[in-house]
Amino acid sequence: MPALQKVRESNIEKKVCEYAKSKGWLNYKWVSPNNRGVPDRLFFKAGKVVIVEFKATNKKATKLQQYHINLLQQHSFSVHVIDNIEAGKELIDQIDS
Repeated sequence: MPALQKVRESNIEKKVCEYAKSKGWLNYKWVSPNNRGVPDRLFFKAGKVVIVEFKATNKKATKLQQYHINLLQQHSFSVHVIDNIEAGKELIDQIDS
């Protein structure tokens, strides 16, 4: 498998959001004042909610981001950390089917 090309977080987020929109998903930037570290995006379609933290290629969630991911998981929400465009598209396709 070829090595992933390094891509900026903002570019990954933009391309995955465009792809999700083309598949009929609503998506919103999650901004929560006084709660730094919440995941980047919420995607909605047909009663499904997908929570995504975007990272630059080969980057990991920070400790604060991981805290929020763990907290959401404790409340039975699945949170996905995506660090490349193809993985984001695959996630949308997988949940869409």
